[in-house]
Parts: sequence; C-alpha cells; structure tokens
Amino acid sequence: MKKILIINGNPDKNSICAEFATSYKKGAESTGANCKLVNLIDLQFDPILHFGYRKRTELEPDLVLIQQDILNANHLVFVYPTWWSTYPALLKGFIDRVFLPKFAFKYRENSLLWDKLLTGKTARLIVTMDTPKWYYWLVYKSPGHNSLKKGILEFCGIKPVKISAFGPVKTSDDKKRKKWIQKVEEIGRKQI
Repeated sequence: MKKILIINGNPDKNSICAEFATSYKKGAESTGANCKLVNLIDLQFDPILHFGYRKRTELEPDLVLIQQDILNANHLVFVYPTWWSTYPALLKGFIDRVFLPKFAFKYRENSLLWDKLLTGKTARLIVTMDTPKWYYWLVYKSPGHNSLKKGILEFCGIKPVKISAFGPVKTSDDKKRKKWIQKVEEIGRKQI
C-alpha cells in the first residue's frame, strides 16, 4: 500500500490549495492509498533557521513528528501557491527546519559531494499561480518549481518529482476551478 504525505503549504486554509490537497487525498484514498494531510499553518514551529547549520536548533514536537511522517511515506505531495515567483515563506521555513543535514542529506567529509538520505521516495508539486503558466516558464524560468524540485527534493534523493501547475487563479471562474479540482483528484487516483 502506498503511503502518501500531503503537505499544504498555503497559510490560508480556505484557499484553492486546501481544496486541491483534500481532492488529491480523496482520489488517492479511493484506490487504497494510506494518506496523511498536513496543513503547515496548524503546526507549532518557528520557521526561522536562526543559526543556519552552524548551531543545532532543537526541533519542536510537530517537526519531530513530520520528519517521521516523511520517513514513513513513499510519496510526498506539496500543495502551495506561487507568491513572488516561488513558494510562501511558511513552506520555505518548514523546509529549512525539517530537511536538515543527517536527516535529508549528509555532506561527505573532505568532499564537495553528499549522500542523499531520502532516496526511494517520489514527489508531486501541485502549484497555483496568477501568472500564466507559459509566462512563468518562459520569462521567469520557473524559479519556484526549480528550487523545490531540483534544489531541495532531488538534492535529497527524492525522484521523480512531477509538477502540476494551475493558473491563472485570479481570472478563473467556478467552472474552471471545479475542472482543476477534478483533475487533482484524478492525479491522486493515479498516485503520482
């Protein structure tokens, strides 16, 4: 049975991202997957990595639990809006605090190389944006997608990382949003 951890990185629990997260979960569970949905806004943690990796900051209980959830999952789903070409500060802070050395990766001594500690997992990014998708790709070069996919998840050994982007949200109507929600549920059914 596939174990899926769904992380909603939008601080607004009444957003279309929240609907997407719930729809993905519904689709995946309909095929027998074991899913856990976490709204980052509900977790109690300081999103600031105050000392970088120079000095260890103790993890809050919610972050200890989420690290265990990540280890137990074989598929991670990140749902978030694109703000200023990337993801919200809440999601960035979560990543900074959770995807730590010796948990997600380990630098090799006297080497520029590292060990990827989260291999064997896959991921899906479900992203909303107000920019047309083609413009985000052509003009901005998809900085948020690249950062999370290549700079974080693949860096830690998670692959493949698939991306589903939806937008522009601000000009979408109810009919369009319902179509998107159905598409996300279908992606969940495929567990990809």
